[in-house]
Amino acid sequence: MQTNFTEKQLQDPGVQRANEILRACVHCGFCTATCPTYQVLGDELDSPRGRIYQIKDMLENERVPDAKTVKHVDRCLSCLACMTTCPSGVHYMHLVDHARDYIEKNYKRPFSDRALRWILARILPYPGRFRLALLGAKIGRPFAFLMPDARLKAMLEMAPKHIPPVSRNDDPQTFQAEQPRRKRVALMTGCAQRALNTDINDATIRLLKRLGCDVVIPKGQGCCGALTHHMGKTDESHATAAKNIRSWVAEMDGEGLDAIVINTSGCGTTVKDYGHMFRNDALAGDAKRVSEIAMDVSEVLMQLDLPEGADKGLTVAYHAACSLQHGQKIKTHPKDLLKKAGFTVVEPADSHLCCGSAGTYNLMQPEISKQLKDRKVRTLEAKNPDVIAAGNIGCMMQIGSGTGVPVVHTVELLDWATGGPKPPALGGAPILR
Repeated sequence: MQTNFTEKQLQDPGVQRANEILRACVHCGFCTATCPTYQVLGDELDSPRGRIYQIKDMLENERVPDAKTVKHVDRCLSCLACMTTCPSGVHYMHLVDHARDYIEKNYKRPFSDRALRWILARILPYPGRFRLALLGAKIGRPFAFLMPDARLKAMLEMAPKHIPPVSRNDDPQTFQAEQPRRKRVALMTGCAQRALNTDINDATIRLLKRLGCDVVIPKGQGCCGALTHHMGKTDESHATAAKNIRSWVAEMDGEGLDAIVINTSGCGTTVKDYGHMFRNDALAGDAKRVSEIAMDVSEVLMQLDLPEGADKGLTVAYHAACSLQHGQKIKTHPKDLLKKAGFTVVEPADSHLCCGSAGTYNLMQPEISKQLKDRKVRTLEAKNPDVIAAGNIGCMMQIGSGTGVPVVHTVELLDWATGGPKPPALGGAPILR
């Protein structure tokens, strides 16, 4: 694609990177075949190619974003399926992230939009606040039908029926390996996950200990910054990310780390991009070091000796989270691990398509999100599974709200298969903490 940025414009690192990405696009349109919003809406402007044209025009002309452009950029899930499909290697993620930053700085949203985004940014990244908000939403859930705004209704309906007690395993500490130590790893405990489902971190710690890892919960870590990053709130996202970088580097420079383990793939995609996010910052070197050892939990488990398991007699429908298969290019590890542990693994049709969760997308674009959820649930249930497994809490909540099939994290099944407790979602006893 031909671009016409001025030399002055190209002095901005964000514009310079956008120019590189735009020039790689050859208008082929392969991306439209795998874009969920294009599949649902059938509008070229809601395809990656259409958004690229709009972003190019907005940036080149340095114009104040109009409501139409903002609408189509907002509708992007950032599922990154287009990046998997693109034969030209267009790095759409960096382009749309820069566009959102530009929109946030140059466009005044309607008051209701600003208020919703402010609330989400002030609540979801903070487990204590989020837990209180979930309790309030649980109380208000029976009255969701009275909400005039579909987004408010979606927020109330998001509240799980059961809000788990706080897990003290998420507090800063070190868990010792149960066999001769093979690795020393830091576990990113996340933010929303600590309020929505504490079984995931607990299972991860047990599993890694059993396989020979010292597991460190570093002091000072918190939200990865993805939520505010995808809203275009760059200063906020970088502030929270910087805390993580300092926290993890302190461990790296102390007793050392072999990996930073992340069991929420949406967070993993962002942490692995810290090197790019901080490329022009004083933390550039440390951010690069962090990104280089950040690993999805499935990547770490592939390096450890997960024992072969006998046939469990359970069929697991594996849902591939977009942030894992498209963002991190991890496609086979979770399935291989589940099979090795003794589970029968099946995949739904169109497994490359998003479930509609996408961070806060299901709260801000509930109508499109629901269509994507319904389709994903139909394809999963068509496999007649005993359980659905995924590697991202957002996907688990989204799919779980639309099906009666139990939904668990991949590590919960692997933990159970190697001596841990049966996941509560499968009828196991509540885990005492």
